[in-house]
Amino acid sequence: MNPDRPSPPLSAPDRLFLDFQAALAGRYSLERELGRGGMGVVYLAREVRLDRPVAIKLLPPRLAAEPSLRERFVREARTAAKLSHPNIVPIYSVDEAAGHVFYAMAYVDGETLTERVRRRGPVAASDATRMLRDIAWALGYAHAQGVVHRDVKPDNILLEAGTDRALVADFGIAAVVREASGADGGVVTGTPEFMSPEQVLGEPVDGRSDLYALGVLAYFAISARLPFQADTATEVLAKQVTEAPRPLAEIADGVPRRLVQLVEQCLAKDREARPADAGVVADRLRAALEQRRELPVPLRVFVKRGARISGMGGLVYLMFGLPILTTVGAALGEGTGALLAFGAGVTVVPIAVLVSRARRLLQSGFDQQDLGSAFRREIDEGREERAYEFGREASLYERVTRLIAAGGLSIGILTLVIWSVTPYAVLREIYGGIFGAIQMFSITGGMSAAMVWLYRLNQRIDLDTRIWSWLWTGRVGRWLFRLARPFLRARSLPSPATHRATELALGLAAEKLYEQLPRETRSRLRELPAAIRRLEQDAQRIRTRLEDLNDVLGVDAPVDGGSPTDDVGDRRAVVMADLNIERDAAQRRLGDVVAALETIRLNLLKLHAGAASVQTLTTDLGLAREVSAEIDRLLAGQREVDEAIGPTTDRPSA
Repeated sequence: MNPDRPSPPLSAPDRLFLDFQAALAGRYSLERELGRGGMGVVYLAREVRLDRPVAIKLLPPRLAAEPSLRERFVREARTAAKLSHPNIVPIYSVDEAAGHVFYAMAYVDGETLTERVRRRGPVAASDATRMLRDIAWALGYAHAQGVVHRDVKPDNILLEAGTDRALVADFGIAAVVREASGADGGVVTGTPEFMSPEQVLGEPVDGRSDLYALGVLAYFAISARLPFQADTATEVLAKQVTEAPRPLAEIADGVPRRLVQLVEQCLAKDREARPADAGVVADRLRAALEQRRELPVPLRVFVKRGARISGMGGLVYLMFGLPILTTVGAALGEGTGALLAFGAGVTVVPIAVLVSRARRLLQSGFDQQDLGSAFRREIDEGREERAYEFGREASLYERVTRLIAAGGLSIGILTLVIWSVTPYAVLREIYGGIFGAIQMFSITGGMSAAMVWLYRLNQRIDLDTRIWSWLWTGRVGRWLFRLARPFLRARSLPSPATHRATELALGLAAEKLYEQLPRETRSRLRELPAAIRRLEQDAQRIRTRLEDLNDVLGVDAPVDGGSPTDDVGDRRAVVMADLNIERDAAQRRLGDVVAALETIRLNLLKLHAGAASVQTLTTDLGLAREVSAEIDRLLAGQREVDEAIGPTTDRPSA
């Protein structure tokens, strides 16, 4: 169990240590002080009977002297001791000895979340998601037992060394001590920076108050900043009630949108707008973790290595393959042959390599449409790792090299322009050497600095992956996959990847059936591939909209909105009803798109079997255009609804 804050090493035990050890003689053997704070002193000890390490938290003697407080502290501690969960620090015993009130709990070898952030900076989004899921599990279990923590904060979150398992400590106890110590003026309990608005106002608290604190904790873990800070506790408390925090996405790069939305929903001022309980939060975090793990191996390999021409193979080709190819061309055709061979070496060969990579991905059951999400995930995960290793902001070294590069190239270009417009030959003759030296030094130095800057920039934001993502997900990638398709054998193709959305699987199957038609038939149905791709895009647009609506509505979002006399509640009820209607409409349109694709695929199969005609598919094209037009109208209408509803601050918290 780590302390509220680390204490400096002591040259000798103090009087409290000696007195407490005398009171515990024969039961516990105190080894050293772990730390101390407003909540008391924490000691590392060994339980004599079971010979195991424990952490003992001692109530401050001045507070233990008050009978009412001592009784309440013991009661809260014994209630917390009944909690048994993998993510809750277990309390072994609650006791008194010679006027000392204390409890013994498991010793967790690790550090607090506060210490982790101070030592390493912001927690990576994937690690934060896992940690928050553990905490939500613990809170959900405690709430089900009728126990509300009331002081969820980084100092009470322990991260176990080796496993990074998050454990919650001090259920219901920290707030008792803080209240009794007068830290909050004897009116409210908790830590000001992590208190929910209802705590600030002295209203009854429930599990959703802990979820607000969890939102603040998540905000701090991800950004290394608190959402509300001020010079005094009173000012912080006022902000908790009246101000909205700065959007998390503005101060923390690379955080998944759904995680940001969940944190913001936990930070809602109105407890009714927060998730219904900690279990809902844990489920959403668990789903996010599972979604990040579900990327299939062929896609992972492709975005990391297969999509690029780099590494040792590319270097060997540049050093040996290209020169040999150029030499052979020169031997066969002198200058023209060398030029043609060199041109083929820098164009045809790389294209052939990329086409072969696309062909291999197609044989694995994946297509270009699968690459967008795969590259985005690679960039997101890489961003977390790079932010930890190289920082989120440009370093001083990077800024200096960028300045040198810009200055050097600018000076070189400026001297070139001045030299080119100088009208007098005598000046050219006198100053030509000086201008030439300045140009050479400036341009050479500027280009060298630019290369160093680009290298450092690539370390920080992964330009390489971004460029290859742009290439493969755009027109070039579409063209490469088209070149790869003729080299596939239909019988060698596996079944479509199970992770792919239904519309993409149907679209891929329909395109393959179309390509197997006779040339004359394909000519009569030349609009079919474009219609299939349009339907796929329509379905993905609808899915994106549905994701947004589900994030806003959630399984826990109340529809009634509050009291009929409450204007905010009335407005919320209207907005939620409109969004529910919109979601139902979007789900129906998604079904229409999938049905249209399924119809096209089935009629293509019938056409191959001679049971359908080209006219049937022409009718399908007309229906597909009508579905696309309906979706355009639906999404346009939804944009109008968004504008009519107003800014996001007026909408339900998500």
